[in-house]
Amino acid sequence: MLKKLIMNKVWMACILFTISLALYGIDFTLLGNLREISTSFLGNLAFLPLYVIIVTLMFEKVLRERERHTVMRKLNMVIGVFFSEVGNRLLKELSAYVVSCAELKKHLQVNGAWQEGDFSKALELLRRNDVKVNLDTATLPCLKRLMVEKRNFLVSLLENQNLLEHEEFTDLLWSVFHIVEELEARESFDHMPQSDIDHINGDIKRVLGHLSREWVLYMQHLKQDYPYLFSLAVRLNPMVDSPDPVLY
Repeated sequence: MLKKLIMNKVWMACILFTISLALYGIDFTLLGNLREISTSFLGNLAFLPLYVIIVTLMFEKVLRERERHTVMRKLNMVIGVFFSEVGNRLLKELSAYVVSCAELKKHLQVNGAWQEGDFSKALELLRRNDVKVNLDTATLPCLKRLMVEKRNFLVSLLENQNLLEHEEFTDLLWSVFHIVEELEARESFDHMPQSDIDHINGDIKRVLGHLSREWVLYMQHLKQDYPYLFSLAVRLNPMVDSPDPVLY
């Protein structure tokens, strides 16, 4: 295989060299000025390194951009699996702890009519909005069961080397994994001191901040590249009180 590849390159070089000789031969036949042809050849030869540099840089840029798109495509597949397995439900569960939850949900009612400006507006709102979390300790056992059930799945995502290319999503996974450990470390949530409640509130706030942002970005990606998946994602929007997959 390698020998065949080398031979193909040799043949290509020979063909290009032959074409060049033929063109110079035609030039000499028509004009008959060998000195002018030699001067032109040397001039082109002098610029050859610059041509090589320019073409190489442009080619490398195209390859890097193509590779980046390929990596991001794979990452978005992983992100889609995350939201299908745990992300959507986690977003719904954690948003219930937010003070003025209805206000937050109102701004995240993604639908088929959303355009680029709507997604940008939602992301800006999430960036500026300092959500306040009020923990309900009675619901923590249910949240703990959900998180512990998904522990192995989250660990498998952390082992994905491609995620190193997506720092924001990696931060989300680490924050989710941290709260899994916090909840799993506690046998009971009865009679929690206020300092412990404040600590868990902070962990939930951190997860919710990363999670809501990545969810909006993922919905934007589906809107642009996979309209059929976006349609279902809109119907199953975790920020809607009663999501319904049925089309009416």
